[in-house]
Amino acid sequence: MTFDRRTLLRAGAIGTAAAFVPGVGLARTDRPVLTHGVQSGDVTWDGGLVWTRADKPSRMIVEVSTDPHFRLTRRIRGPLLTPETGGTGRVRVNHLPPGRRAYYRVVAEDLDGRTCSEPVTGSFRTAPIGRDEVRFVWSGDVAGQGWGINPDIGGMPIFGAMAARKPDFFIHSGDSVYSDNPLQEKVTLPDGRIWRNVVVPEKLKVAETLDEYRGQFAYNLLDSQYKSFAAHVPSYVQWDDHEVVNNWYPGEILTLPQYTEKRVDVLAARAFQAFHEWMPLDRRRAVDGRVYRKFPYGRHVEVFVLDMRTYKDANTSPRDKPGVVLGASQARWLVDALSRSTATWKIIAADLPIGLTVPDGTDIEGVANGLPGAPNGREHELAWVLRELRKRRVRNTVWLTADVHYTAAHHYSPDRATVGDFDPFWEFVSGPLHAGAFGPNTLDPTFGPEAVFVHAPPAANTTPLDGFQHFGEIEVDRAGSLTVWLRDATGASLWTKTLKAR
Repeated sequence: MTFDRRTLLRAGAIGTAAAFVPGVGLARTDRPVLTHGVQSGDVTWDGGLVWTRADKPSRMIVEVSTDPHFRLTRRIRGPLLTPETGGTGRVRVNHLPPGRRAYYRVVAEDLDGRTCSEPVTGSFRTAPIGRDEVRFVWSGDVAGQGWGINPDIGGMPIFGAMAARKPDFFIHSGDSVYSDNPLQEKVTLPDGRIWRNVVVPEKLKVAETLDEYRGQFAYNLLDSQYKSFAAHVPSYVQWDDHEVVNNWYPGEILTLPQYTEKRVDVLAARAFQAFHEWMPLDRRRAVDGRVYRKFPYGRHVEVFVLDMRTYKDANTSPRDKPGVVLGASQARWLVDALSRSTATWKIIAADLPIGLTVPDGTDIEGVANGLPGAPNGREHELAWVLRELRKRRVRNTVWLTADVHYTAAHHYSPDRATVGDFDPFWEFVSGPLHAGAFGPNTLDPTFGPEAVFVHAPPAANTTPLDGFQHFGEIEVDRAGSLTVWLRDATGASLWTKTLKAR
């Protein structure tokens, strides 16, 4: 979309204070301001996506270097930051050496080219092309169930703990915001403790308008530890339900009284726009221009990011008949892409767990249908995927997810399953990052899961004060061995296992 200079100058600051700077009151100056830092994502062997946001119409300029002191730089003229995207913009930085840390510096240049914002810096490591060691972290669920940025505990401290592990990248497993969970300034806990939240107008009600959805993502970047992590650890992001509304599915009509807009498809379109404006996701890398995509990361690792939300059937669909969670096109893409992969380990980032029963009232929200016997409901589609992987002799798949707000290690085997035509595999669950803790959920027997490890709270909606926030870490060494750790919010290891490639 193009804009002439006169139109942008008439616009002045981008939108209203609420629309353009969601949740942030900043003094206006003639000089642009980068209001929410920088982020990077969708890293490849020769580059990555760089994101920022400015407080008025301006142009994004990026300088990139392999030198942290920026002695030798390359200047990239990025897009205009305009009202159409709420002031956000991104540019792909290419032609970088593989397996090296790249340093970038971003400014917003005013429309006359006479002045720029103060620069904001960040960095990311490009993907290697050889047998380099790879370390990454994953988790999901941020600022949910009423637990937002708490200044008394340093905001959202788990992001500092993940940064301390020095990961090459982060897989954000969905529920990156909680658009349906308003915050209160103060919550008194049953034992008398006080939880305090940083609050902004967009977090005081459920999100329905585009600007309210934008405000959900802006809110997380108010936390200094989240913002620092985003500036120095590139992400591969996916979405789940709370980016829109709890347990949503296409075509749903809400009955919730707090929503004036009842059509979920309308809300999902607004949330989808805000998600792509505010997260460092390159839509050109997505197969359907939306979410699902893949990224090789050296000889040993390839990441496959799924979208288990956009194409799923209704939660009210019959559990005893074939159902859909990926959709035919995505399911075929996943099988074909895994079959072609030459990576030692195929990492499948799923926003829903496979074998945990996740209810939606009396209906089913997740993949597992909660019934014994042959796979049906959404299990039917996953059974086809697992069967095809066995036929094509695809080895060494590892499934990663969050969603259920506790951490666990699940081993799936045909020896324990009601179906036997798939190869054994592991699924690792880790979350929440900063939200209410729940669980554990009931395991569905269809694919023969065994809960080898579980760390879950004693009560529903346990706060981040009580030690049940989690992230996972995986390291693949040069020889190709994969070690997984399930960690708590301090970074302490709760459980670990090393897997050898077959």
